[in-house]
Amino acid sequence: MAAEAAATITQLEAARQVVLTDATHYGAVIPGVLPIIGANALLDVRRWGADFLAESFASTALSLQAKESLGIQVLPLMHELLEPPSQDEAIVKSIIQAAASSYGPVFRHITNNPQNSQTWAWMSAIKANILKRLDTDAIGVRICCIKFVQRVVQIQTPGVVPDPRRPEQNEISSAAVSRDHPLIPPSRLEPEASGLLDRLLSVFFEDQSDALLIDATLNGFAILARARPAIAPKIVSAVLSFNPLKNARPGLPPKEKVRIQSMERTTSAFLLNYTRKNMNGPLAGRIATQLNRLKQQRIELFDDISRKRGLPVEPTDGLDSAKRVRLGAPVNGRPRFPPLLPGPVSVAQLYTLTEDDALKSFDVKPIPIDLVVKITLPVLSRIDPGHLDEAINAIRSRYLDLGRQQQPPQAQTVVSTQTHLDVEDDDDYEPEFEPMEDNEQIINKMDALPAEDKPEENLALGPFRLAQPPPMTYDEAEQLGKGAITRVFSMMNKLEEPSKNAKHGLNRLAGSGYDKDAWVTVITRLATRACPSAPEDASDGSLEDKTITLGTQEYHLGDGIRETLWKFIIEDFRHRIDIAITWLNEEWYNDRILYSQPGDMEAAPLTRQGATIPKPNYEKWVLKLLDAIIPYLDSNDKVLVRFLGEIPEISQTVLDRVKNMARDPDRVTLAVKAI
Repeated sequence: MAAEAAATITQLEAARQVVLTDATHYGAVIPGVLPIIGANALLDVRRWGADFLAESFASTALSLQAKESLGIQVLPLMHELLEPPSQDEAIVKSIIQAAASSYGPVFRHITNNPQNSQTWAWMSAIKANILKRLDTDAIGVRICCIKFVQRVVQIQTPGVVPDPRRPEQNEISSAAVSRDHPLIPPSRLEPEASGLLDRLLSVFFEDQSDALLIDATLNGFAILARARPAIAPKIVSAVLSFNPLKNARPGLPPKEKVRIQSMERTTSAFLLNYTRKNMNGPLAGRIATQLNRLKQQRIELFDDISRKRGLPVEPTDGLDSAKRVRLGAPVNGRPRFPPLLPGPVSVAQLYTLTEDDALKSFDVKPIPIDLVVKITLPVLSRIDPGHLDEAINAIRSRYLDLGRQQQPPQAQTVVSTQTHLDVEDDDDYEPEFEPMEDNEQIINKMDALPAEDKPEENLALGPFRLAQPPPMTYDEAEQLGKGAITRVFSMMNKLEEPSKNAKHGLNRLAGSGYDKDAWVTVITRLATRACPSAPEDASDGSLEDKTITLGTQEYHLGDGIRETLWKFIIEDFRHRIDIAITWLNEEWYNDRILYSQPGDMEAAPLTRQGATIPKPNYEKWVLKLLDAIIPYLDSNDKVLVRFLGEIPEISQTVLDRVKNMARDPDRVTLAVKAI
């Protein structure tokens, strides 16, 4: 039996490696595996099958549509594996995890297919079986049940109102279910979700609660509080009323102490993370008070370091004068270095300062040099500087002694005699100074020199010219241009906002200060003025195209700045709509200057005086901004009305974009106001 199970698992593992390599094979592998891992299969095979299902439905590589179609096929097998009350614990845990991952896709399928009652019957039976195990099974199974219940509460609680234009991006919740749905009406699902939430919250009010269950519940609540803000206050209020240190006391066993500390840390982490997302919420004050209280209690109960007796005040280097001196101890902590032995001395003996025979015989050659460096540097940083200086002086003294011993006696006599004579002659020494020559004498000497000895008169350096830089490729020019544009836009986030007393109106000087408004003016005019200039600006009557020509390609600086400016505005268009209006006014003005002759705006691109003028930029970027902003507007948004009211010109194409908003019933009012 064991050999048969091992052979089967080997084949199944090969199929698993195939789907891990390419997720598109899940649709063929899972239906083929289901008959092999059924309820009548061997225990090891069933365990492998349960783990494989849990892994597959939790995989992010598997799309939501694939999970939906595969979940419908897997439900009968999951119900079959959960039914036996004496089922293996590992199988039950894996099946519950698979059910938690597949509950959302199955719920989405039932929402769109209300006639498929059999599929919902299977899922309802699985849900009932898991809820029965929530309070009675082993601790590992109960933790998996908590995860399943958290998923059920999240799905059966209304979330963000779905967008009918983007059904693939909508989250799964009861908000997408119609009120008259025959299988899952919201009037029945939402009370059930509320009851399951109360059942999870009851763990905080029990006298004896397992630390693992509380940690698992808090981890699930962290996801619920973030995904469903409507029920977050109820969850946080229950957590605030829970004191994880209520059973803590001095003298607890280490195991119980670890459990209490785990509950306290998980509770603090949950409250702290919720506060970061809701710093100005109504519960922020209570959360801060609870965190301070838990911190103080933890210090009082578990922080034993602050209550330990301090070290005695004794000298750490040298010996205490009040104590009896131990014979043979080094005075004042100074080490003793052995003298060199008579006779020839090797380099190793010269630098050996220890008397330990084991250290002397240790061979360091086999140790890699990088390991020696890693060991030596930390050791050197911890050595007492005084001891290090004494060791260096000891080596220096040894070296001088060896030099004196190896010097020949005759050389020593000569050196000593020369030294004696030098000392005697120092008193009689009188240096002779030659008189300094003045400039006139030096010039006369130079004139008397032969012609070949005269210095060259023409020593001036010729003109120096740098070599021309190598030509740039298109990619290099584009990369450098993008880098320059990025540095320009980085100033936008560093500069301060303009003061409220700044001068406004037509008489003000644009860009007169070094604030954000001035920098916006610089950037918008760089974008608009980097295009072909006006005809009257060219001295020879031709247009001056400010581009970098590289072979057959041209890099337009203005288009690069416009693209970056568009992305910058879209990142936070509600707060940066002023920048968009300023930019579009500059574009409109620039187009009017360029196409000042009648018919230019309609005839572009055209050729005037030998230069090609591109199409106007104003309408192009107005439409591009509208296309990026409109999908994110709601019925109460005033940004669009202000945007259309302050741009200089509205074309028929812009009006058509605004009219298309009326197709959405929620935004009809906004479209009417804008028009």
